[in-house]
Amino acid sequence: MDDLQGVLKGQKIAYFSMEIGLSSEIPTYAGGLGVLAGDTIRSAADLNIPLVAVTLVSNKGYFRQILDPFGNQIEHTEEWNPARFMTLLAEEVSVKIQNRDVKIKAWLYNCKSLTGGCVPIIFLDTDVEGNEWEDRRITDFLYGGDQRYRLKQEIVLGIGGVRMLETLGFTVRKYHMNEGHSSLLALELLKRNGTDPVKVKELCIFTTHTPVEAGHDKFDYGLVEELIQDKNDVDILRRFGGADRFNTSLFALNLSNYINGVTKRHSRVSKELFPGYQIQAITNGIHSYTWTSPYFRKLYDRYLPGWANEPELLVRVDGIPDSEIWEAHWNAKKALIDEVNRRTGVGMDYKALTIGFARRMTAYKRATLVLSDLDMLRKINQRGKIQLIFAGKAHPRDEAGKQIIREIFKSMEILREDIKIAFLENYNMDLAAKMVSGVDLWLNTPTRPYEASGTSGMKAAHNGVVNFSVLDGWWIEGWIEGVTGWAMGPQPDEKLSEEEARAAELSDLYNKLYYIIVPMYYERRDDWVRLINNSIAMIAYYFNSHRMMRRYVTHAYL
Repeated sequence: MDDLQGVLKGQKIAYFSMEIGLSSEIPTYAGGLGVLAGDTIRSAADLNIPLVAVTLVSNKGYFRQILDPFGNQIEHTEEWNPARFMTLLAEEVSVKIQNRDVKIKAWLYNCKSLTGGCVPIIFLDTDVEGNEWEDRRITDFLYGGDQRYRLKQEIVLGIGGVRMLETLGFTVRKYHMNEGHSSLLALELLKRNGTDPVKVKELCIFTTHTPVEAGHDKFDYGLVEELIQDKNDVDILRRFGGADRFNTSLFALNLSNYINGVTKRHSRVSKELFPGYQIQAITNGIHSYTWTSPYFRKLYDRYLPGWANEPELLVRVDGIPDSEIWEAHWNAKKALIDEVNRRTGVGMDYKALTIGFARRMTAYKRATLVLSDLDMLRKINQRGKIQLIFAGKAHPRDEAGKQIIREIFKSMEILREDIKIAFLENYNMDLAAKMVSGVDLWLNTPTRPYEASGTSGMKAAHNGVVNFSVLDGWWIEGWIEGVTGWAMGPQPDEKLSEEEARAAELSDLYNKLYYIIVPMYYERRDDWVRLINNSIAMIAYYFNSHRMMRRYVTHAYL
């Protein structure tokens, strides 16, 4: 890293992300993409990588989730005051939207590391005196509003972000686009470089997180022409972003020299989505210190000093006595069960095998797969007591996602006398940290190949929680059957219809719970502790954001 500091002396990598997850008190994230961005920044600070991050302030947050007794999701704004955490800068810039000058101010948050490193984060804010009322609202809601609102946000983030960095005096070596939301920064760079795509490509890095065509932002050119009224600009967008509709990811692909997916499998899927592009793979990781529970931190500090900044030291976890490993896990589990019982009154048991599922509530994540056969769940519960904890938000416009929550609540009611099930509302970073450290088994059941990466299982592994997952995303790389956890369903390259795959997944889900997982947990504790150790030594040591950021440095940033 010292060599990088020398090469980039006085220069920065500008990391653009629509959402960044720093803490539950700063609700500028919706899910995995934003939490990953936060971990990226934390590792950059730890490793003294010269990074500056740019995002939107999202004054009213994503939303605060309230659930009624039937599982109906009610959304409330989650307003917060940036002044509590950040410094308002004096500098302002403006962008043209509908031929109006929209002024942008900036808040500075310094992400400081225990190692002494610091990454400045610039939060862009259009709630500026002199802007029209509708323009002052552009940076209010993360992923709120319609296509018009989203495109306005992307103009502010991409074009406004480049202008703000220049105004603040940053010298930028590379622009790293975390997903396509910020790709309009390349339009601004083209205008600054004589519309020479070769020069711009040298400046740009693009990380895609979306393995399905429908997930990439696309805008009708009628809307583009209305908001960006400069004909030359619109012609550039058509040239590099698609002739029929403006595809933000295609625009980024055409104007970046380095492009990557977030797992090896996702890189392959992305090449099929966008044939002809060279798409590398840098598998995601998580910030080890942030996502390790206090109980395991204390243990690692004692036996593996320096682990927080060298997570690869976790490979030596066998040097920690099994009794202390189990005690750390038990304390984390007790803290979670106490929280669940305080919130829900469901009366969960410390000793029962506790299964966790927490992520965005949307159709492809299949939160209800484990509830497909309630009689089979009862049978498993007779073999050894199980209990389930769910959490997650559905996007306000995702009716199918909201229905999934209601279905979980129905199953909770049906199984009330047999199996303890809880759904914890308003999933955020604090609750995530409790869940990934406090359950015994982490469940992940996406429809293949829609999981680009998934990082919650990596967080679980740092806490010795065992993974049980469909073979998709990162788990293809982390899975060794019966050693680091278990897989359900077909092998990664096995060609089955969606119906055949689902049948195979359900068969494995229930059979492995009944014949392998539950008996091991209750009857072979030494074997279970071996899985805990393997999760840490074989998964956590590698699937961390320090390793990820070192790869970005050597492959993308130099």
